Amino acid sequence: MKDSFGRQINYLRISVTDRCNLRCRYCMPEEGIESKLGHEGVLSLEAFARVVRLAAQVGIRKVRLTGGEPLVRRNIPQLIRYIADVPQIDDIALTTNGILFAPMAEELKAAGLNRVNISLDSFKEDRFRFITRVGNLDQAKKAIFKALELKMNPVKINTVVIRGFNDDEILDFARLAYDYPLHVRFIEFMPVGDLLYWKKDRLMKTDEILEMVKKQFLLTRFKDIRGSGPARYYKAEGGKGSIGFISPMSNHFCAQCNRIRMTADGMIRGCLYDKREVNLRPSLENGSDEEILNLLIETITQKPARHMMDSGWGAKNERKMFQIGG
Repeated sequence: MKDSFGRQINYLRISVTDRCNLRCRYCMPEEGIESKLGHEGVLSLEAFARVVRLAAQVGIRKVRLTGGEPLVRRNIPQLIRYIADVPQIDDIALTTNGILFAPMAEELKAAGLNRVNISLDSFKEDRFRFITRVGNLDQAKKAIFKALELKMNPVKINTVVIRGFNDDEILDFARLAYDYPLHVRFIEFMPVGDLLYWKKDRLMKTDEILEMVKKQFLLTRFKDIRGSGPARYYKAEGGKGSIGFISPMSNHFCAQCNRIRMTADGMIRGCLYDKREVNLRPSLENGSDEEILNLLIETITQKPARHMMDSGWGAKNERKMFQIGG
């Protein structure tokens, strides 16, 4: 199905929980979140599966599970099985911090998971602990190489570049994509939520990052990556993987956006930054499939032309990133 701006909407991101086992400074307060959704507050796996089945009828072909941290949600392999049983869905992906991934990886793949994105902002133990507050870097590393071992290709690493924190590791991450068949994506630091860690002078724009990488590696544009989404990819001459850049601040990619988002409590958004939400929960509890289909169509139809990230998150936007899904 196309939205009102002619974009083909075929991608649904589902936040299966607002909980997380890390406390990353740009995402979540140190004490955790004030009001976690209780057991009754989050949708059941069966409700998520019903939405996917109906979304497939309006053109959704790709599903990504996010959080919070999706692997803290109990029985997540069962949800993957439910989604894999929907004939029209041809791609099931997961975004994770990697801490719980390695011990679960084989079960997740057997359930139908095609590929994984691992969020990692530093390969230095002290920095990793600082930015996550509680993380174990060894577990995140094991996740990366377990995904490679299981050939969950393409294995992507999402790195948020923060000036003055990890900008001196940019070439180290690029080298990782040179030495291994990994797809490292450098992401501009975004002002999401009302946390105090984001500051404008910590933003490092893509052009600056790209120039740093070009001084070390000979790059050529590279496009043939499954689920490439908003990233611009380059291949380093002689390298095994690729280096990507996601530029929500300096060069928004809204004209190519193909996604809608669903929160753990049953709200649908057309855009991460759009305050408007459509509540599916009453229809999931007491309504018909047709009712839910109409709400999905409404969300796609109302999808905005572009985000307004430069204007700030805004007091009226009560959701945080971990509640909407990264």
